[in-house]
Amino acid sequence: MTSQPPSPPPQPEQPAEAVPTCYRHPDRETWVRCQRCDRPICPDCMRDAAVGFQCPECVAEGNKGIRQAKSTFGGGVVRTPFVTYTLLVANVLIFGAQYLIGDEITGELAMWPAGVAVYGEYYRLITAAFVHGGVFHILFNCWALFVVGPYLERAFGHVRYAALYLISAIGGSVLGLWLDPLGQPTVGASGAIFGLFGAVFVVGRKLNMDVRGMAVLIALNLAITFLVPGISWTGHVGGLITGSLLAGALAYAPKNNRALWQVLAIVAMLVLLAVLVLVRTQAILALL
Repeated sequence: MTSQPPSPPPQPEQPAEAVPTCYRHPDRETWVRCQRCDRPICPDCMRDAAVGFQCPECVAEGNKGIRQAKSTFGGGVVRTPFVTYTLLVANVLIFGAQYLIGDEITGELAMWPAGVAVYGEYYRLITAAFVHGGVFHILFNCWALFVVGPYLERAFGHVRYAALYLISAIGGSVLGLWLDPLGQPTVGASGAIFGLFGAVFVVGRKLNMDVRGMAVLIALNLAITFLVPGISWTGHVGGLITGSLLAGALAYAPKNNRALWQVLAIVAMLVLLAVLVLVRTQAILALL
């Protein structure tokens, strides 16, 4: 009679391994871990890394030591020229209002020396750049803005480019304040556009590019300005001078503390224009 060997004692059950959950979303199970801190992360928290995935905090921490890309002359990298598109839309909308409402809006926004000096309507120095005298007028200015605007916006960044455009417009109005008859109204973005033309020339020189084409374009437009009656030469020349000077200050600013020097250049140009406005205003009031 054979005997059966004794059966082994029962083994205790192993506890089931706990399923890890995302450290940011505790209700979500996941087996993926951050390659940097080893914390479990769910699909919504995964960020692609060189190897595997990282959590948002580790990605942010890693980016602190990465130098952010800059445009050619400072400012953030511009992928879409939003400022140029905004200016184009503003010009078109205001021209549409001129067409629908008539001369009333033109009279409210146009630049005329007496309006600024006598009535204290200083806003006209900038609003005049957003009203136009006809379809051809706005078409040319918008076409020029569409062509050169994105190039300069990518070179300077959104904020510097916006300052360049608006201050050029003011510069054209300021020269008109000094040299135009007191009752002569002027409208149009041409002062700002000429400022952009001058800026393209300056930037091209700085980057050792061939700027002969831009020089010819500026010369032709200046010739038209003086040969065709009814065009404000003060607005064009004032915008060209202002835009060229400011673009030069921005483009040639020392690389050390470039942003500070550029801010100082913008502020200095605004202060200079403000002084010119105040001096001319006092001179006009003294004559009345």
